[in-house]
Amino acid sequence: MKKLQIDWNETVEERLNGMNELDKFCLKAYESSSIYKEKIKKYHVQKIEKQDFTAGDLVLLFNSRLRLFPGKLKSKWTGPFLITKVFSHGVFELENKESTKFIVNGQRIKIYLGHAESVHEVVEASCLDEV
Repeated sequence: MKKLQIDWNETVEERLNGMNELDKFCLKAYESSSIYKEKIKKYHVQKIEKQDFTAGDLVLLFNSRLRLFPGKLKSKWTGPFLITKVFSHGVFELENKESTKFIVNGQRIKIYLGHAESVHEVVEASCLDEV
């Protein structure tokens, strides 16, 4: 021991100081990551468009059950549906063409921009010109 000239008190103090510095570094990293997350959340919330629906609006409903063989060009949106009642926390009561009512989450609907009368009309067109 005397040949190596190790002072155990200094070594213990150095280790404790190193551990304290490591704890400070971890706390600073945690603080900076939480600040970063808050900034990203604020930015994300700014970019979200708020949609207010009222009773009487026509909306489209996202069909999340189209998992098996949905088809490449098949739309995942069905409708239009009529909003009959607005509940709290983004819950809506919808009514379809057959007057059946059901309740859905507001995240699954979007505003319908077309005309209600023209939705169910089928138009046939012929590709051949009559000679």
